[in-house]
Amino acid sequence: MNESNTKKNEKIYDAEVLESSSLDENIVVKILIKAGRAIAKPALEVLEMALDPFTPTQVRVSLMAALAYLIMPFDLFPDFMPLVGFSDDFVALTAVLSIWSKYMTPSIKTRAEKKLNKLFPFF
Repeated sequence: MNESNTKKNEKIYDAEVLESSSLDENIVVKILIKAGRAIAKPALEVLEMALDPFTPTQVRVSLMAALAYLIMPFDLFPDFMPLVGFSDDFVALTAVLSIWSKYMTPSIKTRAEKKLNKLFPFF
């Protein structure tokens, strides 16, 4: 009797597996470029703000700490972990940018955007 109940409660699932040849490589490349730009933009803004001569010293120190956190290979989520590896770096960069946003000038944004476009010319 237990066997018949087990068979009745057992569910069968069908799954379709995508072959790698059916994926459009351009879509994957576009996603990777977007992810790269998403991390690179705040990083370049932080760098440009840290290099700006009008940025106060205390602000520069915290900006450089955020950049150091970005380049450390082992942090909260190590950078080699897929998908989450750079998420903590992104949070650190955007947090420090929001804290010191009053020191963000249009010229800093322009310099960062120019560097971003050089790094990612196809986007």
